[in-house]
Amino acid sequence: MDFVGALTQKPKLLFLRFLVLSLISLLSSSQAAASGAGAKNNLYKYRYPFIKEASSFTSPPPPSSSSFSPRNGDHHHHSAFDYIVVGGGTAGCPLAATLSQNFTVLLLERGGVPFSDVNVSFLQNFHMTLADTSPQSASQYFISTDGVLNARARVLGGGSSINAGFYTRASSQFIERMGWDAKLVNESFPWVEGQIVHQPKQEGWQKALRDSLLDVGVSPFNGFTYDHIYGTKIGGTIFDRFGRRHTAAELLASANPQKITVLIRATVQKIVFDTSGKRPKAVGVIFKDENGNQHQAFLAGNPKSEVILSCGAIGTPQMLKLSGVGPKAELEKFNISVVLDNVHIGKGMADNPMNAVFVPSNRPVEQSLIETVGITKLGVYIEASSGFGESRDSIHCHHGIMSAEIGQLSTIPPKQRTPEAIQDYIRNKRTLPHEAFKGGFILEKIASPISTGELSLINTNVDDNPSVSFNYFSHPLDLKRCVDGVRMAAKIVQSKHFLNYTQFDQKSVEAILNASVRANVNLVPKHTNDTKSLEQFCKDTVITIWHYHGGCHVGKVVSTEYKVLGIDRLRVVDGSTYDESPGTNPQGTVLMMGRYMGVKILRQRLGKAAGV
Repeated sequence: MDFVGALTQKPKLLFLRFLVLSLISLLSSSQAAASGAGAKNNLYKYRYPFIKEASSFTSPPPPSSSSFSPRNGDHHHHSAFDYIVVGGGTAGCPLAATLSQNFTVLLLERGGVPFSDVNVSFLQNFHMTLADTSPQSASQYFISTDGVLNARARVLGGGSSINAGFYTRASSQFIERMGWDAKLVNESFPWVEGQIVHQPKQEGWQKALRDSLLDVGVSPFNGFTYDHIYGTKIGGTIFDRFGRRHTAAELLASANPQKITVLIRATVQKIVFDTSGKRPKAVGVIFKDENGNQHQAFLAGNPKSEVILSCGAIGTPQMLKLSGVGPKAELEKFNISVVLDNVHIGKGMADNPMNAVFVPSNRPVEQSLIETVGITKLGVYIEASSGFGESRDSIHCHHGIMSAEIGQLSTIPPKQRTPEAIQDYIRNKRTLPHEAFKGGFILEKIASPISTGELSLINTNVDDNPSVSFNYFSHPLDLKRCVDGVRMAAKIVQSKHFLNYTQFDQKSVEAILNASVRANVNLVPKHTNDTKSLEQFCKDTVITIWHYHGGCHVGKVVSTEYKVLGIDRLRVVDGSTYDESPGTNPQGTVLMMGRYMGVKILRQRLGKAAGV
C-alpha cells in the first residue's frame, strides 16, 4: 500500500497530515519578514531532502559494456539508475514519483524550485513570472515565427508552476482516441486531485460570466465538476483558498525518498546512445550543472531501464534532434551525428489560438484566473480573468494576464509585434487614466485547431529556443470558429450581468474603450455582423493561452506505449505526443498521464508485486 493509501485508512494520521500541510502553507504564505525566504527554503529541504543542486552530482566512469550495473545497487553513489527522467514538469514529476516506488530514478530539471519563489507561489503574482524575461525566470520567453509571443516553463513543476491554474479532465472521447485504459485513467486522476487540486471560491466576475453564458445559450449549468461536458461549468484549480499555488512538484512528496534523486538546474545537453548493435539504445544523458560544468548519468544494465523524455512540446522534439534523432538533412546541417533518421519529429505542432476582449469596470474587481468555462458546440471555449490591472505599478510595468510585455494583449498584428512596438505600447499605456485598466477579459479559445506548423533547430545550444511555427488560422475552419466565438464573446461583454457587475452603462463603456485604443487594448469589434471584419480581428488579435502540443505523434515518432520508434530504452511521456489539447485545459490530463504511465510501466515490469 502506498503512503497516500495508508493515510486514507488512518483518520488520525490524515488529520495530522492536514495540520502539518496547513502549517507549511501558512508559513510559506508569509511574506512579512526577511527570514521568510529562508524558512521556505528550509521547509522544502525538509520535505524534499532528495532535491539537490546539479553540481552535487558526481559523474561515474562510462560503462564499459552493456552489462554495466550500479555498485551494490546504491544510486546515491551516482553510478547508474533504473530510470532517468528528463524534465521535472507537469508529467515528469508524477512519473518520477511513481516509478520511484520500486526503482531508482534520476529526475533532471533545468530550472530551480517553485517553493521559494513568491511570483510562482501566489495567484496575485501570476503575471510577474511571465513578465520576467531574465535568464533566471521560471518562464522562458519565445516568439513563434507567426509573431505570437509565448512562454515555456523553466522550473520544477513545469507548466503547473507558471500557468493560470485551471484543472479539468479530458473528455471520455479523448481517452478512447488515445487508447488509454479507462480504469487506470480513472484511478490516476484522483491520485493527482487528492494532492494538489481545489474547488475555487467564486466571486463576482466569474459569476457574471456564468450567468452570461447561460443567457447566450451555453447550457446546461453543470456546477462544479472536473468532467469535460457541454454547457457551463466551474472547474478545479491548483490555487487553494489562500491563493497559494500547488504544483506538480508537490507530487514528489509521494516519491520514495530512498530511490529518487532530483537535480535542479541540471540542463540536459543530449541523450547518449550505444549504436554498436542492430538498433541504437539509450544508455544515459549528458547534462550541465548551474556552474556550467558537464556531467554524465547512466542507465543501469537492465534492458528495461529507460531514459524518459518529459520536456514538453517544445523541449522534447528539440532534445531528440540535438541527440541525433530527427530529419537527417536538418541534423547534418548542424553537424549532428545521425542516430536515427525520422522526418516526423517536430512536425504537426499546434497551438490553440485565443482572442481576448477587454471589459472595463467602474468598481474594483477581484483577481481571478480561469474558473468558469463555457464548453460550446461551436468548437470554441469561453473563459474569463479579472483584476490583474488594478494597481498603478501594474499599469506602469505590465498589464497582468493580458499584456504585450508577456506575450498577450495587443491589437498589433502578429508580424508587427516587434520589440520597438512593445516599447511604444508600454509608453502609451502610462499616459492613460487608471480607469482604463480596471476590469477583466473575456477569452475565446479554439477547441481543436486543424492548423499546424513545425519545430526546427536554429542552432545546437539547448538553452536557446528552437524555431516554432503554429500557422494560426491557416485552415479556414479554425477562422470560422474564431468568428463564431468572438460574436459570442461580444454578446457576453454587453450582457446585463456584466453591465450590472461593472456598474457601467453602455455609453460609459464606449468612452473607456475609445480612450483605451492608444494602449492597443482588444476591444469588442464594432461590426459583429461583418464576417470579413471579424476574420481580420481574429488574425490581428490572436494570442496564446500556452496550450501548444505535438511534435512527437503516436505512430510517427512513438509507439502506443510511447516508446521512440526504432530506438531501445527511450520513451516520451508529455504533451508532445498529443494531436489535440485535451479538455478546456491540458494540465489535468498531462498530470494524470505522468501517474498513468508510471503505474503502467511498474505493472508491466512487476505485475501485482508493483503494489500500485
